[in-house]
Amino acid sequence: MAQMWAGVDIGKTDHHCVVINSDGKRLLSRRVANDETELVKLLDDVGGLAETVTWAIDLNDGGAALLIGLLVAADQPLLYLPGRTLNRAAGGYRGEGKTDARDAAIIADQARMRRDLHPLRPGDEITVELKLLTGRRADLVADRTRAVNRLRGLLTGIFPALERAFDNLVLIGPLTLLTGYQTPAALRRIGTARLESWLRTRKVRNPGKIAAVAVEAAHRQHTRLPGEELTALMVAGLAGEVMALNERIKEVDKLIEGRFHRHELAEVIVSLPGIGTLLGAEFLAATGADMDFFGSPDRFAGLAPAPWDSGRIRGNLHRPKRYHRGLNRVFYISAMVSISCCPESRRFYDRKRAEGKKHTQAVLALARRRVNVLWALIREKRPYEPLPPLAAAA
Repeated sequence: MAQMWAGVDIGKTDHHCVVINSDGKRLLSRRVANDETELVKLLDDVGGLAETVTWAIDLNDGGAALLIGLLVAADQPLLYLPGRTLNRAAGGYRGEGKTDARDAAIIADQARMRRDLHPLRPGDEITVELKLLTGRRADLVADRTRAVNRLRGLLTGIFPALERAFDNLVLIGPLTLLTGYQTPAALRRIGTARLESWLRTRKVRNPGKIAAVAVEAAHRQHTRLPGEELTALMVAGLAGEVMALNERIKEVDKLIEGRFHRHELAEVIVSLPGIGTLLGAEFLAATGADMDFFGSPDRFAGLAPAPWDSGRIRGNLHRPKRYHRGLNRVFYISAMVSISCCPESRRFYDRKRAEGKKHTQAVLALARRRVNVLWALIREKRPYEPLPPLAAAA
């Protein structure tokens, strides 16, 4: 039997599978439920059409997890076609309609023609758990940011001086204060000394400073604004929500730390200055510790410029459009941190600034260099060792 290609358009409850031969002719087109029994039957039916079948899908997690697990267990070759690539490729096919069957046929045809699609390999248990945990943490941080923004908006509506007094409304001290006192009149009544005692009993750090700042703000406003009572209740509730989200984020951080340090590459990754447990966990979640998937450091995090030449224009470099945003974030933030904690990174950054680079450009250049360093460390499975001062200067 000849080679066949099976493209699957992934859905939450149902998938659509199209199988084509080397001529692009459809041999099978079927909608199948995202259910183990139905998917196993599909694999058997597709396997009966050819000895060798290459599968391709447009999603690498979520609703595709069960199908991926079954294909890996059956030792079937599996390729990944990103959704962005699928959308661009669809413009080259006849017709303007969009159906699941059409998308599945395009996925199969792209797998038949292209040689640059990556094989899809599921991560190990630890990296899969880290992906889940880092995703959950990102959701909680986003929820906290929304709550803090709403809290600031409400507080500005009744007590702008107090809102300005606290730059960081994620800290436990200001939040604890807002759970009990939200209006100028209430803060003036309790006074600095009693407020400090009230905060101290709730184990707030620097209660005297927080109390003094709050009461001082209260003395700058004596006007009672409309809706103050109801807004104060909402502010207290939101402050409690932010405190609860802080606790949930701490719990997730503990889970991330425990699982991250169980990975064989954990000590190698965190040995690079600027990368701690959270960034290291995000790195493993994004890569699955499989460097072969990327091929080279240039394709690692979208930090290597891509040529954009045409006609007489030469040496025109642009930032690539296809790259992993999560990995880009990991290396950019770690580069920012390393400038203040790693002498080698600081020297490199200062050299780029002296060459006329802007701050962002210098940080990106440093991040790109750190990609090469971490790539080599993982390849050789050895921790980072700083160069001696003389060698670094040379």
